[in-house]
Amino acid sequence: MRESLWPGVDEHLWHRLSNKGFTTIPKTMPLVLRIMDEMTKGAPVSSTYLALWCGTWDNSYVTLGKPGDMAFAAGFGGQRGEYTWATRVRKLHELRFIDIKAGRSGPMSNVIIWNPHLVLRWHYQQKTPGLTEASYTALLEWAYDVGAKDMTDPLDLVPEPGVVPEPEPEPAPRKRRPSSTSRKRSATK
Repeated sequence: MRESLWPGVDEHLWHRLSNKGFTTIPKTMPLVLRIMDEMTKGAPVSSTYLALWCGTWDNSYVTLGKPGDMAFAAGFGGQRGEYTWATRVRKLHELRFIDIKAGRSGPMSNVIIWNPHLVLRWHYQQKTPGLTEASYTALLEWAYDVGAKDMTDPLDLVPEPGVVPEPEPEPAPRKRRPSSTSRKRSATK
């Protein structure tokens, strides 16, 4: 259909396989962003979240070595730009959309972005204020339309966002039996 309406436009379009600097986003992202802003009335976080998402290399990890650049990309400038951006990052953390770890750039150096569908499903179960039934239902409808199974498949319990299972403990090292010479030494003492 595109070719019949706009013939020969390929060279004028952006394509992720022939252009560098891309990330993958869920097709539901517009509704995810809207819901985030509804949950944070008066302090919208969607532009901050999208800037963080675009800072990944499809691995959900972002380094925050240049907070001024991130603030600017999120739409915050001037003297209070970085401060406002940092408060929005902290709000995303409070709402469990992301987790933050300290590093060489200070207390906010590294971010991991959790699956927003699972986070919103968790908020829905928790009846988080600001998450409206209408917006959540619209997200579900869109998820069904695009086949976003992480939003639609039944789960016994949606995992709490940001809770990473502890690694299995390593087995304790086996105690070595003393050699016969060490046993003889301890026996002579």
